[in-house]
Amino acid sequence: MDLKKIAREAPREAGVYIMKDAEGRIIYVGKARVLRNRLVSYFSGEKDIKTRTLLRHAALIEMIIVKDEYEALLLENTLIKQHSPRYNINLKDGKTYPVIRLTAGPFPRVFRTRHIIDDGSSYFGPFPNVGAMDGMLDVIDRVFSLRKCRILQKRRDPCMYYHIGRCAAPCCKRIGEADYALQVDRVRRLLSGNTKRLADELTGEMRKEAAALRFERAAQLRNAVKTIETLNETSAVIDFDPQGRDYIAWAAEGVLATFSVFSMRGGKLTGRELYRTRSAATEGESMITFIAGYYNGERLPPGQIYVAPVPATSGAGSPEAETGEPAKSLPFDSRPLAKWFRDKLHLEPELLTPSDSHHQAVMAMAGQNAREDLRRRLRERGAGPALDELKNVLGLKNRPERIEGFDIAQLDGKHPVASLISFVNGVPDKKNYRRFKLRTVAGIVDDFRAMREAVERRYRRLLRENRELPDLILVDGGIGQVNAARGVLDALGVDCDVAGLAKREEEIWLPKARTPLRLSRQSEALRVLQFIRDEAHRFATGLNQILRSGDLKLETLESVEGIGPKRAAVLIRRYQSIGRVASAEAEEIAQICGCSAAAARAVRAAAGLALLDRKSRGLRRPSGVSALAAAALAPDPADGCQDSSAAACGTGMAAEAAKEYG
Repeated sequence: MDLKKIAREAPREAGVYIMKDAEGRIIYVGKARVLRNRLVSYFSGEKDIKTRTLLRHAALIEMIIVKDEYEALLLENTLIKQHSPRYNINLKDGKTYPVIRLTAGPFPRVFRTRHIIDDGSSYFGPFPNVGAMDGMLDVIDRVFSLRKCRILQKRRDPCMYYHIGRCAAPCCKRIGEADYALQVDRVRRLLSGNTKRLADELTGEMRKEAAALRFERAAQLRNAVKTIETLNETSAVIDFDPQGRDYIAWAAEGVLATFSVFSMRGGKLTGRELYRTRSAATEGESMITFIAGYYNGERLPPGQIYVAPVPATSGAGSPEAETGEPAKSLPFDSRPLAKWFRDKLHLEPELLTPSDSHHQAVMAMAGQNAREDLRRRLRERGAGPALDELKNVLGLKNRPERIEGFDIAQLDGKHPVASLISFVNGVPDKKNYRRFKLRTVAGIVDDFRAMREAVERRYRRLLRENRELPDLILVDGGIGQVNAARGVLDALGVDCDVAGLAKREEEIWLPKARTPLRLSRQSEALRVLQFIRDEAHRFATGLNQILRSGDLKLETLESVEGIGPKRAAVLIRRYQSIGRVASAEAEEIAQICGCSAAAARAVRAAAGLALLDRKSRGLRRPSGVSALAAAALAPDPADGCQDSSAAACGTGMAAEAAKEYG
């Protein structure tokens, strides 16, 4: 196993990596904010003796992708405690991360701990960031006034915490059990992440306190609401739910499929398994087959099995195909599978789809791991089978090992450009990417003529330089663009196959065809054509936007008070031309760049003056008159400032501004 290659091809995601020896034993578990960067670092530069020893014994590297570095830290901690890897022993102190405990009973208390006791208490966390946990406990302490004493005993007089507003004194019967339970429910909602309704309730109380002139209490509630709004993250890899669960997701490309199983036991993510298969069945059928084979006499199902819903691109027979809405239930009829569990294993696990945010987060991680493994399989296999399929379905003369794609980009005939991208064996060959500024269609909209110009310029040059021609030319468009390209190639004497891919229905057009060719959305040949078409579109659009952005200068917008380089750049990306800024609504400009209404009006006025300057050649705003001053008095440049009166209109705007502010 080439460990360096595994490292170079690792995903640029957060996650945990697991090193195993030749016998398959886990010898090291590590975490990374970016897996590829961390793994590549093992094979670059001088390493200490510990790292050299680790690499000498490592035979395989496996990865588990998670949401972020926080999740990676929690999962790393769990796996190290579960497997005790040989080379982690001296690196970890064996401590667990602290959690927040809400005790059971009529008057619970809340505090942090590192020990989990099965006594009916509720636990929340864990919290690698102890400062964040203490901040949450401080909010609870100041706002909800739960008891502080370890043992609840009847007292005649309340303690100091009652007098400073930090305890409701249930020991002295200063609060009833029902009212105390209301506070406990709010604390539970806060710690569970269900904060929206709680924040709304506290906001209402804050307003009542302010109306009653109890400003100190109102300020406490205000600060609590602000803190609560930042405490809405829960962990996907640890949740303290004792219910055993498996999360099953899959990813497929053509006949290749990968299943990913995430297992939660005792409230912790204890493992991830990947299973590779080949399947021509639908996702629902494949999922039933996999589940029935995965759970057997040696591996029993947990109490709950979560299955990923069918994606929106699923074919006929799926819930989406029949209703047009995302699947809200299982992607298959679960009754036969439930009967199989009863008859074969004498068990009745629940088959579910994730409904709340926590289960969806775990399922998202399972799906991401399945997709990453599928990408790895596709890299290992290469594009050979897809290219063979493409040759057969299009009736090409040769296997299309080199494919060149064209796309046209323009806006109402302005800045027309064409892109040429090149693929070799299904992989982008970026050194042979080209862009063309089109000359014959400047100021007009004629996609056919634009395509003819781009194709002619490309292949006339290849013929002149006696360079290699492609096996297939793919154009973005329908029969018109295909025939335009074919006509140019015939005139040049270029014997290359040509095809077009139309966006709306993903129809494939061949020269002089009366009807298009339609392939299954799961076809690997179609996926190759879509990849090439989309890459050509991206490349063409990029140059067109660069050219259009030249119409709108940063200096024009930065002359407005309150508009700096960042806001000017946002406006340039959004509007692309100075004319569009001048005609935009001031409210829209303010919303896009986050400026005041006055500054937004000034932006419009500055753009309008720049347009007038361009038309009248030499007319300028008097010195000392700011764009904001001009905006305060200027009419909308689109309302009445025509070409014939541009100079007069611009002069009037400047003169009025000078009179008012001069």
